[in-house]
Formats: sequence, C-alpha cells, structure tokens
Amino acid sequence: MKPLHPVQKVWKRTLTKWQIKAFLSFFAFVMVVGVLLYTRLIVNELSDREKKTVEFYAAIYSRFVSNPNANADDLLFTIAKINSTISFPTIFTDGQNIPNVPYADYSQNIALDTSLSVQQQKLFMQNMVQEMGSLYPPIDIKNEEGVLIQRIYYSNSPLLRRIQLLPFVEITIVSAFIFIGYIAFSYLRRTEESNVWVGMAKEAAHQLGTPLSSLLAWIEILKMNVNEPELFAETINEMEHDIARLNIIANRFSTIGSLPKKKPENISAIIEKVCAYYQKRVPHLGKKIEINRQLDETIIANINVDLFEWVIENLLKNGVEAIESQNGSVNVKLFWNARGKICLTVRDTGKGMTAQVRRQVFLPGYTTKKRGWGLGLSLSKRIIEKYHNGKIFVKSMFRKK
Repeated sequence: MKPLHPVQKVWKRTLTKWQIKAFLSFFAFVMVVGVLLYTRLIVNELSDREKKTVEFYAAIYSRFVSNPNANADDLLFTIAKINSTISFPTIFTDGQNIPNVPYADYSQNIALDTSLSVQQQKLFMQNMVQEMGSLYPPIDIKNEEGVLIQRIYYSNSPLLRRIQLLPFVEITIVSAFIFIGYIAFSYLRRTEESNVWVGMAKEAAHQLGTPLSSLLAWIEILKMNVNEPELFAETINEMEHDIARLNIIANRFSTIGSLPKKKPENISAIIEKVCAYYQKRVPHLGKKIEINRQLDETIIANINVDLFEWVIENLLKNGVEAIESQNGSVNVKLFWNARGKICLTVRDTGKGMTAQVRRQVFLPGYTTKKRGWGLGLSLSKRIIEKYHNGKIFVKSMFRKK
C-alpha cells in the first residue's frame, strides 16, 4: 500500500450565530407564508363551492317562482332536501333586504333565539343580513320578467371559519414548541459548556500535576547530588524530559481551540512511542497489563503530533482502566482496511460497555468512573473528527460478571 499523500488545505466556512439565526428566521418566515397561502387557497376553494351551492339554490327557487304552474309541495320538498346539505348560514330577504317572515322558514343555520320579542328578532336578523352582506354579495332571485323579488344572503360555514383560524393555531403551537425547544437546548448547551470548562480545568490540572510533582522531586534530588556529577547530570536530563512534557501539554491546550497545523508523520512510530511510555506507567497502577502492538510501519498521514498523541493516551488510559482484574491486555492494531482507509483499533479485555453507556460515552462530562471527568473521549472525538477528518466510534460486547 502507498502511504497517504499530504492532504491539501481546505478552507471551511463556519456559520456565525447571527447567520444561523437569520437563516432560521428566514425559514420560519417562508414556512408561515407558505401555510397562510395554502390555507387561503383551500378557503377560496371552499368559499367558491358554497357560493355555487347558493347560486344553485337560488336558480331552483327562481325557476319555481317564475313558473305559474309550479307545485308548491314540490318546491318545499326540493328546498328541504337542499337545506339538509347546506352547512353555512343563509337568510332570505325581499328586494329591499328585509328578512322574510317567519324567520325560521326563510333562514338556515342561524342561531335565532325564539324567546326574544318580535322586534328583537327582527333587529337580530337585520344585523345578520348586514354582516353577511359585508362578506359576500347576495344572490338575486328574479321572476320571469326579470323583476327582483328576493335575495339570498349567506356567510362562511363553521368549517370554513375554523380552517381560516387553523394557520394561526398551527403557528402558535409550532412557535410554542420552538420556544420550549430553544429553552431546553439552551439549557443543555449551557450545561454541556459548563461540563466542558470544568472538565478542561480538571484535565489541565491533571496533565500539569504529574510533571510538576516530578520536577519538585527532581529539585530535591538535585540538591542532594550537587557534589556527584554523574547523578547531577542524570537528574538534569530527567528534568528536561518533564519540561518537554509540560511544553507538549501547553501545546495541546493551545491547539485544541484553533486550527492545528498538520504534516505528514509516520503514525506507527507515534503510537509506539505512546504505548512504550504508558507501558512503563502500568505497574504503578498495581496491575499486570500488557500493551500489545501490531502496527503497519508504512502508514504515513497528515496529523498534528501533539493532539494525536493525546488521543492515543486517552484510548490507552480508558483501555487499562476498563480492566478490573489484575491481569489483562490492551491490543493496539494499525492497518489499512479493504476500502483503503487507515484504521486503528484499541481493544481491551475489560467487561465491555452496555448499549446505554456506548450512546453517551463521547458526551462531555459523561463518565462511569468515580473520579472521572468525562472529557478524554469527548476531546478525542473532537480531535479525530473535526481536526483530522476521521471517525471514532465504540464497538463493545458487554460481559456480565
């Protein structure tokens, strides 16, 4: 297999908070306008149907009125059948727009209170006629000479009125959900940011604590070995290692928040270096754990060494800590897969993870350890996926004790 060629720089445009808000506002505006226009289309269609029904009603009534030989019983039967299919309010008036009496026989779907006086009922019906006339022009009924004899006033059906209100109800409900969702996500984001900051502070203290403690110890040893050149030189050498370690830690934290510089590196050499370093630390944990390596030494890729080493350290640390017994092994394998991608697997002989733990293991602040900070795997995911365009995931089989 040929090594990876250096990856060319790709400038990524990141959206600002205001750009995201502007996009969401525009999307919400388009959605509201779309709902209103679509509802308006449906309302117009239903309104046209109701108008045609009234016109049909008026045409039949006009035909009977203009026909001197028409049977009154047939007219009443036809009107009764038509009325049973009408769901919108209608009122018959004379040519002067005065409601016909009796009102109950010349109106449909009108909530007329019959307990009112005759004058009050008349006033109510006249107000209804004016209200209907403000919505739609009346349908005229003429005799065979073309003389206006009656009019039919009508208004929207209850269904049509509900449909007209539907978009406002929908927008209110959706807005409420968006508002509640925004509050919930803002709270989760603040909680996650808090976990990240706390975790970063603790991780920084942990990372800096070991070499600083070591330096303090070397200073005391240095004082005792002032008159012994060989031991003095050896102590200075160890102090240089710890100072180099501090420099690496500083570089890691300064790089994690910016775009890191990458260059072609032999990945296997870096992994071997970290594994060897960690293998020396395992006995201090009171365990006998072997870190086995199976590395393809030909693999070269564009990486940031400091950050990549951090990922390997986190994976090894999690693997070692997952082994609860005194003996075990962590197996590290670097290879090319069948699709020509670089793969690195870190397997341990611990008890594994449950499905619930696997779903949350990369979340900032999530940990199953009593003294864990829940940041190692979260940082590793960010380093691999955001900075190195890779993919990191967990495959695990939970083994019960």
